[in-house]
Amino acid sequence: MTGAKIYKGGCLCGQIRFEATGPAERPHACSCGMCRRHTGAPTAVWVEFAADKVAWTGPGGPPALYRSSVASSRAFCPACGSSIGAVDHAPVVALLVGAFDRPNAKELAPSSHSFKAARPRWWHVAVAGEFG
Repeated sequence: MTGAKIYKGGCLCGQIRFEATGPAERPHACSCGMCRRHTGAPTAVWVEFAADKVAWTGPGGPPALYRSSVASSRAFCPACGSSIGAVDHAPVVALLVGAFDRPNAKELAPSSHSFKAARPRWWHVAVAGEFG
């Protein structure tokens, strides 16, 4: 895949690092209970890549996984505890945008917000098209 964009990121301590080869797909925010608890934030922002387009490049190898549902396992660093993303059953890796080295990339901006009603009432998330 010549010319495909490579997105890099990792955990707080640097043990878990990734390189994801684009395109970045389905960037979205989610405020469901699992996402809130996984991240400790009122909303998680995710972007998906085909599993075969994600390489775990850090000295810690791939992240630790916690099976959170039938369809998905949450990925995190076993050394520092940082949330990295989710490895889904349909071979997809959903990476948390906050784990990217350059989270400001336009293509990582969420275009939808799942479970919006589950967010705290004081929390508002802009999605693509709402940015100034």
